[in-house]
Amino acid sequence: MNCYLLLPFMLGIPLLWPCLGATENSQTKKVQQPVGSHLRVKRGWVWNQFFVPEEMNTTSHHVGRLRSDLDHGNNSFQYKLLGAGAGSTFIIDERTGDIYAIQKLDREERSLYILRAQVIDITTGRAVEPESEFVIKVSDINDNEPKFLDEPYEAIVPEMSPEGTLVIQVTASDADDPSSGNNARLLYSLLQGQPYFSVEPTTGVIRISSKMDRELQDEYWVIIQAKDMIGQPGALSGTTSVLIKLSDVNDNKPIFKESLYRLTVSESAPTGTSIGTIMAYDNDIGENAEMDYSIEEDDSQTFDIITNHETQEGIVILKKKVNFEHQNHYGIRAKVKNHHVDEQLMKYHTEASTTFIKIQVEDVDEPPLFLLPYYIFEIFEETPQGSFVGVVSATDPDNRKSPIRYSITRSKVFNIDDNGTITTTNSLDREISAWYNLSITATEKYNIEQISSIPVYVQVLNINDHAPEFSQYYESYVCENAGSGQVIQTISAVDRDESIEEHHFYFNLSVEDTNSSSFTIIDNQDNTAVILTNRTGFNLQEEPIFYISILIADNGIPSLTSTNTLTIHVCDCDDSGSTQTCQYQELMLSMGFKTEVIIAILICIMVIFGFIFLTLGLKQRRKQILFPEKSEDFRENIFRYDDEGGGEEDTEAFDVAALRSSTIMRERKTRKTTSAEIRSLYRQSLQVGPDSAIFRKFILEKLEEADTDPCAPPFDSLQTYAFEGTGSLAGSLSSLESAVSDQDESYDYLNELGPRFKRLACMFGSAVQSNN
Repeated sequence: MNCYLLLPFMLGIPLLWPCLGATENSQTKKVQQPVGSHLRVKRGWVWNQFFVPEEMNTTSHHVGRLRSDLDHGNNSFQYKLLGAGAGSTFIIDERTGDIYAIQKLDREERSLYILRAQVIDITTGRAVEPESEFVIKVSDINDNEPKFLDEPYEAIVPEMSPEGTLVIQVTASDADDPSSGNNARLLYSLLQGQPYFSVEPTTGVIRISSKMDRELQDEYWVIIQAKDMIGQPGALSGTTSVLIKLSDVNDNKPIFKESLYRLTVSESAPTGTSIGTIMAYDNDIGENAEMDYSIEEDDSQTFDIITNHETQEGIVILKKKVNFEHQNHYGIRAKVKNHHVDEQLMKYHTEASTTFIKIQVEDVDEPPLFLLPYYIFEIFEETPQGSFVGVVSATDPDNRKSPIRYSITRSKVFNIDDNGTITTTNSLDREISAWYNLSITATEKYNIEQISSIPVYVQVLNINDHAPEFSQYYESYVCENAGSGQVIQTISAVDRDESIEEHHFYFNLSVEDTNSSSFTIIDNQDNTAVILTNRTGFNLQEEPIFYISILIADNGIPSLTSTNTLTIHVCDCDDSGSTQTCQYQELMLSMGFKTEVIIAILICIMVIFGFIFLTLGLKQRRKQILFPEKSEDFRENIFRYDDEGGGEEDTEAFDVAALRSSTIMRERKTRKTTSAEIRSLYRQSLQVGPDSAIFRKFILEKLEEADTDPCAPPFDSLQTYAFEGTGSLAGSLSSLESAVSDQDESYDYLNELGPRFKRLACMFGSAVQSNN
């Protein structure tokens, strides 16, 4: 039995397929295979495949027909479709075997379906033939446009790059089947970016087609289109944008926009002062815009330019001090160039940009200026007061030429007038001071704050005003038994004067000593001389000491001569000629001299102590005369009497008045029993002071005695008095005036009067207890 599958037209070719399910043992009718079909025999089954176009928009699209060659058209067979997609994507007419697609097919989602078909006899319910598989392939159509998957695109290329320089490559992809015609064959084109860029049609490589300047435009947007079907009609397309940035190259030199700069500088500005800035501009960026400034023309070598690498400014600084009176304006030319320049770009930097700078010097009030930095003068010593030393001169460097006043700082030896003439105020002595260091100050009269000072050195020249003298004190000795011609002393001389040549001294004896001297002198011609004996034998008893006058002359002009006395002691020497006896005598003389000094000091000390004792004695005696009342006793006196009185009624036995004070008579007061009243009276007794009439009377009496005292000193003196009052307001505690004895009285209040009355409280308290 044979079965056939009738397919719809594919590419305009009608297809007739044999029935699926035929096997090698099946009696099938062999037919000629149509073009585009595929049939192969495997394991006794007949495999068939056919194509179904995708993107079918109808809800039910006829795909093909399955028909068994045993089916005679009597509707006794039932066709069934099994497998993935059966019933959902594909359905089959059970009576006719027609297969329909009920869903839209997309090859990019699923390109083939493997289904199984089966034919069943309706009357018996059995399969007429065994199941057979077949394949339905979905054929591709151009339904996907090209897409650029690596978006966004960005590229950087140096400016001024030559034509043909590779920029970037863009690539698009098409989801259609590349093996199905030209659906996936792409063609690239440039929609935007002419005339600077071009794209290769088949590769998508973007290249430069014209030079570009970053300073004119630093970035470009290029639009690339990709079309499938190699651009044929009906092709689909996709686009992408590419941002192309131009990187900077050093193709621009820095340029001064100002051809002239005007700056000012004060003449008082120190070196290194910044006086202004200049600025050049470079269209490049980054390190390509870094600049270096320099001086191109400056004959005076007064200024310099340094570069501020942060702001790319040129700073004009003062290299040397300027003087308005010497030159009040300057003109210099500055240039600028890039710091980093590649060799291939040197053509853009052949000539550096320059600018001219005019600098005006500002005048300031300057201090006086001396003609010399220092002065050195010379003057001979011993010149009279007011002698001329030298002249200093200072001028006002400003245009107004202020007069100058001069002065000398801390000098009592020299003076200077308004003309700068220095004179002496005292006679000079080179031996005291050979040089004088002066400080001369010049002050403007119009502006006393403008002051200048310079050092002046005065050298005092020597004149021969000091005669030579012994270089030291000599103690010479000669033995009694010395022979004639014996050397007893070598002497030398010094001269405080300064000599142009080397000092040379001449030694001689005075005329008197030459004629009658026992000694002679020999000049050694080396500024020394020796003293020799001129006779034999000396007598210690007759002539113990000799005084020799020696004349010493110098080689100065004029020559000066001095007379120096040499003392020679005669000694009692031993046989060996030793002078120990003379040295012992000298020591004794020295000790004697010291003893006399000590005695004199002791006498002075005794005189001083005697004067001190005398002074103290006079002061003590004067005190006794000034204060005779201090010998009196101001206490209350107690007199003893041995005779027996006649009792209280007897007032004849003794004088009661002697027991009372001569100044005031105390009245008998009744003793109070309350302690509060006693304390009040105690406080009142302490109030007696300078305001009391008794005290004032006492002071007046003592003042009169001091004024009338003939022994009082003739100067102010301090008078000291000891005054005892007449008594306390509290009454006396003595029993002499007590007429009665209050035995029942309580003395407990004494304990309240403080520690001074503690002993009294104990005594009276004990007496009361014993009486009781």
